[in-house]
Amino acid sequence: MANRRRGRNVADNESRELLFKLDHQEYGQVLHMLGNNRCEVLYSDGTKRLGYICICGDMPKRGKRVRISAGDIVLVCVRDYQGTKVDVTHKYHHSEARLLKAYGELPDCIKLDYEDADSHSDDHVDVFVEENIDTI
Repeated sequence: MANRRRGRNVADNESRELLFKLDHQEYGQVLHMLGNNRCEVLYSDGTKRLGYICICGDMPKRGKRVRISAGDIVLVCVRDYQGTKVDVTHKYHHSEARLLKAYGELPDCIKLDYEDADSHSDDHVDVFVEENIDTI
């Protein structure tokens, strides 16, 4: 037991295949985490729906825990019998979300927060003009 490594798992550098939506699936963005494996998802048509994080499919990949937080892009399955609830089946990494946006798969109502922060980082720079101290 003394040789057991403790700490964070180092992310694999393996690139995984980009999943596109099927007939019964849609893209969504997590707005809020509600607890008990539930979240509020902004659906592709602009409506908010209650999403349940299911442990099937790609979510528990190779025994690693997948953490979902607000702002993440997810793939959801639509429930036929409950129109206001969806199942979250896959979480996209930031690079995969950028690719989906570049391919035109994501609708305009879904905004990528981390891209907006990078592109507008220079907006908060204040410009100071030197003034002559004698004229003040």
